[in-house]
Amino acid sequence: MRIDGAFLRTHALWPLIAYLAAMALLAGLHLDLGIAQRWFFDATGGGWRGRGAFWAEGLLHAGGGALVRIVGLAALGAWIGSWKIRHLARYRRALSYFVLAIALTNGLTGLLKHVTNIDCPWDLEPFGGRFPYIGLLADRPDALRHAACFPGAHSASGFALVALYFVLRDMNRGKAWVGLVVGLALGAVFAFAQEARGAHFLSHDLTSAAIAWFTSLALYALYTSRSTTLPALRPAS
Repeated sequence: MRIDGAFLRTHALWPLIAYLAAMALLAGLHLDLGIAQRWFFDATGGGWRGRGAFWAEGLLHAGGGALVRIVGLAALGAWIGSWKIRHLARYRRALSYFVLAIALTNGLTGLLKHVTNIDCPWDLEPFGGRFPYIGLLADRPDALRHAACFPGAHSASGFALVALYFVLRDMNRGKAWVGLVVGLALGAVFAFAQEARGAHFLSHDLTSAAIAWFTSLALYALYTSRSTTLPALRPAS
């Protein structure tokens, strides 16, 4: 599969424009704050609607994280097994891509959390915390302690499964779209739970989705490029 202009427009340019437009809208209208106050936080004394709730903390946070780890470890195990099991050998390249996409997405998200210096909603004064709300693109005062809450790591682990789209698109386009829906849906559910707990704003999780998509896209381009020593992503015959 060659990476041509049409592919780059639909897979890189339009998603990038959509992401930047959404982030500008969230920042310009302070929608992060408004959405959290309207949908996830009970100012009358109930606090964050998902904090302490089993569905948010036990099922979707702890359980969801375990699910993604199981998927990643299963893919890694299948890749290792492909060196011994003949049936798996033809999927070795696709498995290596999938494992790398998940690892890089989570690794980049974790790295960015430590350098962006942005607070979690539950730490902010409008939600009963100790620190002032600072707009997404506003300058953060140096006197404030270092924060590490942007982008959302938990939703990124779910969004990382959009790599399934690229794994499958050269094999079966119909199944590729199913893979895309699975990754986006799982990431969105994880994002909803984290925002309901007060752990993240919408912009945090939207950025996680962008990281997952562009990481998988860049890796796919690397695997399918004629100029690289890596073989094509499609299964070996």
